[in-house]
Amino acid sequence: MTPVLLHLLRHGEPETAGLLLGHDDAAPTRAGIDACREQVAGLEIAAIVASDLARARLAAAAIGRDRGLAVTPDPRWRELDFGDWNGLNPAAVPAEAMARFWDDPDANPPPAGERWSSLVARVAAAIGDCGAGPVLVVTHGGAMRAALAHLCAFAQPQLWAFDLAYAGLLSLKLWPGPNPSAQIVGLWP
Repeated sequence: MTPVLLHLLRHGEPETAGLLLGHDDAAPTRAGIDACREQVAGLEIAAIVASDLARARLAAAAIGRDRGLAVTPDPRWRELDFGDWNGLNPAAVPAEAMARFWDDPDANPPPAGERWSSLVARVAAAIGDCGAGPVLVVTHGGAMRAALAHLCAFAQPQLWAFDLAYAGLLSLKLWPGPNPSAQIVGLWP
């Protein structure tokens, strides 16, 4: 089977950086959008998919205009839903609750929030629909980590070790199919 290039781009800096934004529809900064455009300037891209949240969708739209490509919005590429923690500064969350979440986000999801396994399942379904590449997906740090969990079988502690900065790019060589796998070919801050 022929591998496909899958480029995962984290959205640029939002106006409310540093918060647990989750499903909150925070706007990106102009500089954040420009950083995303610059990050992918040299990439060959045949299709663009984006989370439907503004911080990812607007960066994808700018890249699409640059390339003459339409953007396909896909809510499965959204960030983890932090439930009652959406929009909070992590320091405002009780330290013990936050530590339990970081330690095991599936067993200790945020109150009224999403389990880690649910995020991985929806990202896995989205990956299955990416089609022929190279594909650029403008998404969120949590969704990028979920893709790595699904495709590369990284354990939870390993996923937190990836520094996925705003406008960071993760490129994967993807072997699609019923049991997809991937090889990391690049990570750029």
